[in-house]
Amino acid sequence: MAIEFNPLHALLLDGQGGSRPLTPAEVNAWSPDQGTLWLHMDYTEAGTREWLEQHSDLPELAIESLLAENTRPRVALLGEHLLMALRGVNTNPGADPEDMVSIRLCVSATRIISTRKRRLMSVSRLLEELDKGMGPSNSAELIVQLNDRLVERMGTTVENLDDSLSDLELDLLSQPSGEMRQAVRSLRRQSISLRRYYAPQRDAFNQLQNERLSWLTTEVKLALREVSDRLLRHIEDLDMLRERAAMAQEELTSQQGEQLNQRMYVLSIISAIFLPLGFLTGLLGINVGGIPGADNDNAFLLFLVSLSLMVGGLLWLFRRWRWL
Repeated sequence: MAIEFNPLHALLLDGQGGSRPLTPAEVNAWSPDQGTLWLHMDYTEAGTREWLEQHSDLPELAIESLLAENTRPRVALLGEHLLMALRGVNTNPGADPEDMVSIRLCVSATRIISTRKRRLMSVSRLLEELDKGMGPSNSAELIVQLNDRLVERMGTTVENLDDSLSDLELDLLSQPSGEMRQAVRSLRRQSISLRRYYAPQRDAFNQLQNERLSWLTTEVKLALREVSDRLLRHIEDLDMLRERAAMAQEELTSQQGEQLNQRMYVLSIISAIFLPLGFLTGLLGINVGGIPGADNDNAFLLFLVSLSLMVGGLLWLFRRWRWL
């Protein structure tokens, strides 16, 4: 029974920055002397597992790594094969950036096999560059350029978060509102989620620089070190963003607490004014004999004047005590 093998793309690199597509039959007939092969597949497709098991000639551990559902950024050496699990920012329409998209790679000197479930924009950009003849020429360059595109999109996401937080901080000083609390909390959550994946990815980059493979030249490792340093700067920016978001959240909480205290203070002043008034009106309102002024037609007016004088006296007293 023939295997239904439909890769997302199968390219033969020409060594000059370009490539040409291969049919499934040409992929099965490929040999290392033809050039570097890049095979990109969806690991959820049924034919992917069958082709990897029957035609890839990869160790079982490498196959399981390419088909793993949940991955953490890492690098492992398996003979002459380099196993990599990387994550990129989800820049697909309608997606949250912190919902990272993973890609798994098994790389040798002349062949790259990569798998994914969701579309990764960094891979799409590499394909565009290969179409223009400006892409990678071999396996090592493909690793460098893929990581470079991943980190570049990470940096764009961090810059967007920084701009959003700066706007929130400005609004917080000028016109704070209750909706900001949710916005600041969301930014803080995004920075924490992104750092959760950025940090192990940098560890993977560092480990990649230490691997001893003949096709990983010193020049390639220097380029990977530059990519790793850029990722470190993004991680430091995320740490700063998290601290700024925490400070903004504390400032917002402080402002809300201050507003609540001020309202409670006004209510306390009002209560202090009306407490003696309520006591007097309640005392004179009891239905028993001997109430002062019951037989005086001007008693009610005199009582109102007394209450007004009492309110004025209380206001004067509060102002003297600097309560107002």
